[in-house]
Amino acid sequence: MILHRLRTELVFFLKSAFGNVFTLAFAKVALPVLVLWEILPRAGLVPGGLIPPPSVVTISFWELLTRFGLVGHICISLFRFVAGFLIAVALAIPVGLMMGWSMLVRKHTLPFVQLLSPIPPPAWVPLTIVVLGIGYSMQIFIVFLGVFYPVLLNTYTATRDTNRRYINAARLFGASELTILRQVVLPSSISSILMGMKIGTAMGIVCVVIAELFGASSGLGWLLSESKDFYRIDRMIVSMVILGSMGWFMIELLKYLEARFSGWKAGEVSG
Repeated sequence: MILHRLRTELVFFLKSAFGNVFTLAFAKVALPVLVLWEILPRAGLVPGGLIPPPSVVTISFWELLTRFGLVGHICISLFRFVAGFLIAVALAIPVGLMMGWSMLVRKHTLPFVQLLSPIPPPAWVPLTIVVLGIGYSMQIFIVFLGVFYPVLLNTYTATRDTNRRYINAARLFGASELTILRQVVLPSSISSILMGMKIGTAMGIVCVVIAELFGASSGLGWLLSESKDFYRIDRMIVSMVILGSMGWFMIELLKYLEARFSGWKAGEVSG
């Protein structure tokens, strides 16, 4: 029964994720672009050194995969991203709930959030290197900063704007404040929280690259910089495609969670 359920969920996720990308409309655009990309450099109409054709990029991908430890670089970047992402989400959601729920907490924390959130994560890099040094702590912290504020602000806004009818109805039936927060406010806010996590995913991928450009000796960001130093544009494209694929997969996973956990809101809107 459990295996059948897991298989059903996996099929649903794969259909949802890949069905949104690999469509006939996408193929009508992608295939001509790939053909032109292959032909123009080989015909000398554009410089092949600046725009390597897809066949060269594919060969470079295979070389990186089989001879230069591409899987290790991917795993290291994933570790830095996932560690920063999970820490940020674990802190941002409860803090955002408290800010949206309690006026006392909001008065004491919102000014700091409004002051600090506009600071771009790259601006923190020099100070973070001085305090934490060059290593995993610094890199994970930069990713944390990229993810934390989008999740925090979306959680805070959704909690603050929760429909008061639901809260009043729960109080009418004698629910405690904690019960209301956990069983009314949080489910009502889940869609906005997941939207913040999607934004945080995009920011986190950017921050992984930024963090790995400073003092790292592994990871996709380091590989991107190393390829630039040796003028290997084909390898740069490979790194960029993999980074984009990582972000796409994470966002599709969050969209799947949103469909599973906040589908009831569609009924609320339609009703």
